Amino acid sequence: MRALFVLAGCLLAPALASAQPAPAACPVAGLRLEDEIAKAPQLREPANEQTVRDLRTLRDAGIVLDAFGYPAECARVAAILRDLLDNPRKAIGQGGDTDEDKAEAIEESRAPKSPGKK
Repeated sequence: MRALFVLAGCLLAPALASAQPAPAACPVAGLRLEDEIAKAPQLREPANEQTVRDLRTLRDAGIVLDAFGYPAECARVAAILRDLLDNPRKAIGQGGDTDEDKAEAIEESRAPKSPGKK
């Protein structure tokens, strides 16, 4: 009987040792960004479409950071989003840069790079 307990302990020990508490979910998901955008009349104006896209990009970045195992960074992105959503005028005033050169540089950096042909 004692051998049975020893065997069970040997089999269960690695599983229990590797068990870690589940990480807390990224707080970005709890912001309900789309609902917040719908509630803010300034963010629904056509002139602020870029700001809304930027807010969504930040949300997506937080989710990706969480997926790669960076919960602290995800929480920081969530705090920034919360601040911008609490003050839509601040989000609009700081975002939506219309500098064409910057926009082209961003678009170029987003394009996938393929190795040059030899």
